[in-house]
Amino acid sequence: MKIYFLGIGGIGVSALARYYYLKENEVSGEDLVRSEITDGLVKAGIKVTINPKVPNYKLLITNYSLIVYSPAIPKNNPILTAALKEGIKCQSYPEALGELTKQHYTIAVCGTHGKSTTTSMIGLMLLKAGFDPTVIVGTKLKEFGDSNCRVGKSKYLVIEADEHLGSFLNYWPKIIVLTRIEKDHLDYYKNLNNIKKAFTRFIGHLPLKGYLIANTDDKNINQLLKFKIIKQITNDKSNSNPPAGGPNSKHINIQGYSINDREAKIVKKILKVPGEHNISNALAAYQVGRLLKIPEKKCLNALGEYRGAWRRFEEFNSRVNNCKFQIISDYGHHPTEVEVTLKAAREKYPKKKIWRVFQPHQYQRTYYLFKDFVRVLSKAPVDKLMLIDIYGVIGRENSKILKQVNSEILVKKIKAAVGGNRYLGKDDVLYIKDIKKAERHIRENIHGGEVVVIMGAGDIYDLTRKFAEGPKDEGLPT
Repeated sequence: MKIYFLGIGGIGVSALARYYYLKENEVSGEDLVRSEITDGLVKAGIKVTINPKVPNYKLLITNYSLIVYSPAIPKNNPILTAALKEGIKCQSYPEALGELTKQHYTIAVCGTHGKSTTTSMIGLMLLKAGFDPTVIVGTKLKEFGDSNCRVGKSKYLVIEADEHLGSFLNYWPKIIVLTRIEKDHLDYYKNLNNIKKAFTRFIGHLPLKGYLIANTDDKNINQLLKFKIIKQITNDKSNSNPPAGGPNSKHINIQGYSINDREAKIVKKILKVPGEHNISNALAAYQVGRLLKIPEKKCLNALGEYRGAWRRFEEFNSRVNNCKFQIISDYGHHPTEVEVTLKAAREKYPKKKIWRVFQPHQYQRTYYLFKDFVRVLSKAPVDKLMLIDIYGVIGRENSKILKQVNSEILVKKIKAAVGGNRYLGKDDVLYIKDIKKAERHIRENIHGGEVVVIMGAGDIYDLTRKFAEGPKDEGLPT
């Protein structure tokens, strides 16, 4: 089959492109900008065109059997329009992945936070237990050849199920792992109640005797379980072709996990990645392993060997003018993710100076969660906080909101709320316009021995690449 991917540089779309390529299909695609992801696809053998100027769209789509497009691609995209006129099958990334979930024994990890890490842990656990799974995840793993996709030969498929735009409503798993439910993507959902309804509908996709593995430490998840909203789900009509058996919520097996469980103490001792949130992620993975009858020892050994993933508390050595310091690169962009990551950094490096460079992601997220960002950042256990301009997401911004929020306003509010923080003072909160100026500030002010946390889901990763020399030496003192 000949498949063309629009927005192939996206973390999810690129994983699916790799999947089809490894299944011996002819795969190519395009994106607006070159990135580490697109470079990796080219290295793997996939043809990628960057910011193409193609006058004859009909010629481009000739002989293609399928067009897969990122949800970020507008519906009036000329290639999509031409392909539909020619009768070529077009699917969004969630629709295409949804078809795969019907063909496999699918384990889907959903939740506002922890999806990538938990998916990675489950995938590696199944791999080490001999299950030979296929894994599609929103980050890269060294164990998968520095890739976000592993193609196995068994029936098992482990996926990261994103809630944005209701994407996960295209998936039909046998096991759902639910990590957290919080306010996010409010440009789409508008309020927390609608988010809860979407997760409830997704749980309704479980088949007869399907399994829900839920984090009972989360108040919003507990609310769903406490009021038995799960049992009130009716068969979802959003998919005209559900898997055999269909969803039947009255026969869902609910299995909870908590950091107060017996296993939590054991997991904490063997886990190499820091933070209470990662203990919770590991417990979720552990429950999946036990559900699939993987021996406890094998589950714990796999979790103990997990070393983290791309842009998830990823550590590097760095040096400026013979001053050695540490870089932590993290994708976190929601207030809760920011909070738990910085807490983990302080726990791991209690005596070091910690700097934090943060690029807020999307104007609408910053606007809707503004008070949460102020609260979390003003209490951050860091010695210096630098905010650069908000990373605007093309096609997902509201022109009215653009005028109401920016990083300068956020810095002013943080300064006003920073009192009482034992680490951070008003003069330590800085607005630095862009990545180039942030780089210059670090080079001019670093003394050596600091830990610099570079955080955000936009192009802030370019700053990491400016400084990162190599993976952190685990033998260095903390």
